[in-house]
Amino acid sequence: MSKKSFVIKSVLLILVFATVVPLTALIPAAAQESGKWCSGVHIRFFVGGAEGDGFGSIVLRGAQAAEADLGPTVDYIFSGWDSERMIQQLREAVAAGPDGIAMMGHPGDDAIMPLAEEAAAAGILMMYQNVDVPRVRAAYGGGYVGAELSSQGRALGDEAIRQYGLQAGDTAIVVGPFAQQNRALRELGTAEALEAAGITVVRLDSPPEWAADPNQAIPAITAALLANPATKLIAYPGGQMLGNASTYMEAVDKAAGDIINIGFDTSPQIMEGFDNGWIQLTSDQQPFLQGYLPIQSLCLSKVYGFGPMSVDTGAGFVDTTNYQGVAEMARAGYR
Repeated sequence: MSKKSFVIKSVLLILVFATVVPLTALIPAAAQESGKWCSGVHIRFFVGGAEGDGFGSIVLRGAQAAEADLGPTVDYIFSGWDSERMIQQLREAVAAGPDGIAMMGHPGDDAIMPLAEEAAAAGILMMYQNVDVPRVRAAYGGGYVGAELSSQGRALGDEAIRQYGLQAGDTAIVVGPFAQQNRALRELGTAEALEAAGITVVRLDSPPEWAADPNQAIPAITAALLANPATKLIAYPGGQMLGNASTYMEAVDKAAGDIINIGFDTSPQIMEGFDNGWIQLTSDQQPFLQGYLPIQSLCLSKVYGFGPMSVDTGAGFVDTTNYQGVAEMARAGYR
């Protein structure tokens, strides 16, 4: 290297290092003192269910952990899994002008799109959890934290066929929110996987009220089982209903194991169902992460300018052979 070249490169390096701003300089002094680097950031977070909801409470616990770790101010929004209510609450959230909103995608692309446009125009950062809205994100940005619903649902159906030897001509009931286009992708995937194997699938539409109070589904599930007495398997749309499997089975005088009960999530009720033989298979989507990571992503974007996270939280299958490995955390409300 020539002396001239060495001098030029040395000067360039000095200029680069001179212009680097320490990350701590970007954080307000009060936040530095508290160690909460996201202090001063205001976020509205959609929990999805009502307070105390089996699934939503795990999402909430994750969001509260992020709030405690990072220091933002977080307003928690409870919707009872009602898509229309979510849209009204999102409208109110955008009007309030927070720094960021973490939104459940249940209402779907078409319903969320105009409000996402308003949020983008107002400089409000958006994240989505549990149900993806890919067209909204393509148009106005934002990340997604949750399972990839269609592939997760299909994988559950394939795994049930593999584990339990279901054959062409068998009958299964798949319960799902089929009226909600984005949200129903998971249960549609399960139904399609079973149908591809020649299994007769009875699709039972589930309104949001069943997630809020799974006992409301007893008459409909009882009627479906009585109308299809040869049913070998029922797939449920969420942890609230899967955790209530024993109630549905007892309503039609079925013993544990008479019908294969499968679905999604890992709650204390689902662990009890495994213990007592009512539940055979579930697909874990780690709702704690669906609470924690959207807040972390909004904080990183607001404070440091990072792009939004997109994380598939699907963690594979829990069945009668391995459920004890997650039981402790599930019963503590973290899985």
